Amino acid sequence: MSDPIDRSGLAPRFWETKALKDLSPREWEALCDGCGKCCLNKLEDEETGEVALTDVACRLFDDGTCRCAQYPIRHQFVPECIVLKPSNIDEHAYWMPQTCAYRLLWAGEPLYDWHPLISGDPETVHQAGVSMRDSTVPEFEIDEDDWEDHIIEEPV
Repeated sequence: MSDPIDRSGLAPRFWETKALKDLSPREWEALCDGCGKCCLNKLEDEETGEVALTDVACRLFDDGTCRCAQYPIRHQFVPECIVLKPSNIDEHAYWMPQTCAYRLLWAGEPLYDWHPLISGDPETVHQAGVSMRDSTVPEFEIDEDDWEDHIIEEPV
């Protein structure tokens, strides 16, 4: 099977030849599949460390596009938003979604066929049913004490 057309201008399959710490900022950002699961509020069990996803999205999340509505300035609105980067992935990979490219590559796993860098199409993450497109509730509509009622199984 040949590689899909790479519309990003990045080297084909760069993630297979470079360590995460060696990626350029543009390559790092290109790894995001656009699923939106990192923008979901999560619950962590204090005893086991297990992280559960909820369908309760950050107030800046646009579930039509599966993107942050204020990505460049998100910390002005959500100071606790974590900027995942090569220097902190060891600390934060555990809470990233199971299908997240950053987590997969950090664990030495390959990307899924639906990942836009593999398929060449940013819609494949949505077509595969892996994204949170049109399936979240805004955090301002749900009391934090009720988030447990919104735990979801991660779409894989």
